[in-house]
Amino acid sequence: MTRQQYQSATGITSTRIALASFGIGTVLLIVQMTYPHFNLLFGGFLFVLTATFVNLIVLANLVYHLCIQHNHRDYYLVKILIVLANIPITIVYLKILFN
Repeated sequence: MTRQQYQSATGITSTRIALASFGIGTVLLIVQMTYPHFNLLFGGFLFVLTATFVNLIVLANLVYHLCIQHNHRDYYLVKILIVLANIPITIVYLKILFN
C-alpha cells in the first residue's frame, strides 16, 4: 500500500470524524451555556452517545490498521491519539455543564 493509499483509507476520514465530533460538541456546549432555557441536555446526551459509538468504530478500524500495517505505525498511532483526545474533552465539557 502506498503512502497516499493508506492516508486516504482511514487517516483523513478518522481525523474528520474526530474534528466533527469535537466541533459539534463545542457548538452544543456554547449554545447550552448561552441559552440555558433551550435545554439541549437530552439532545447533547444523544449526541455524546452517537459520537461515542462512531468514534469507537473509527478507533477499532485504526487499531486494526495499526496491527496490519507495520511500516506505518507512527501514522496510525497519531490518528488514534487524535480520536482518543475527544475523551478528556467530553469529560471536561460534562463537568462544565453539571457544575
